[in-house]
Amino acid sequence: MKKILVATDGSEYSQRAFKKALELAQKFNAEVELLFAMQMPIPYDSSVNSYIISPELIEQESKHAFKATLEGVDIGNTPLVKKKIEGKPANVIIKEVEDKNIDLIVMGSHGYGSIVGSLLGSVSQKVLHGAKCSVLIVK
Repeated sequence: MKKILVATDGSEYSQRAFKKALELAQKFNAEVELLFAMQMPIPYDSSVNSYIISPELIEQESKHAFKATLEGVDIGNTPLVKKKIEGKPANVIIKEVEDKNIDLIVMGSHGYGSIVGSLLGSVSQKVLHGAKCSVLIVK
């Protein structure tokens, strides 16, 4: 095992998943990729190109998610890559696994919800069924 992807939305469950991924990464000398994915909605008024969720909000939420997930956690010498990708979380996670040769996905069992980037529920089901690598769900 060389690469572990942790999907995060900044929730307590995401931090638990991150801690478990770090434990495994240290055991196997693997790299951890911390991934935040959030979908930009279609403009609700194409004449003014207004968004319900702005790119700035996605940037702000990703910073919050990374900070909350990493808070109080000692990563030691574990290589860590942080990524923010716009798109449907399940699709982004599955594509990232394929593009980056990820060996394991680690996700929390619950997330904050659709506004912040829900990770579980329908997203976890899609990832479990669509990923070509093992998936660990952490409670």
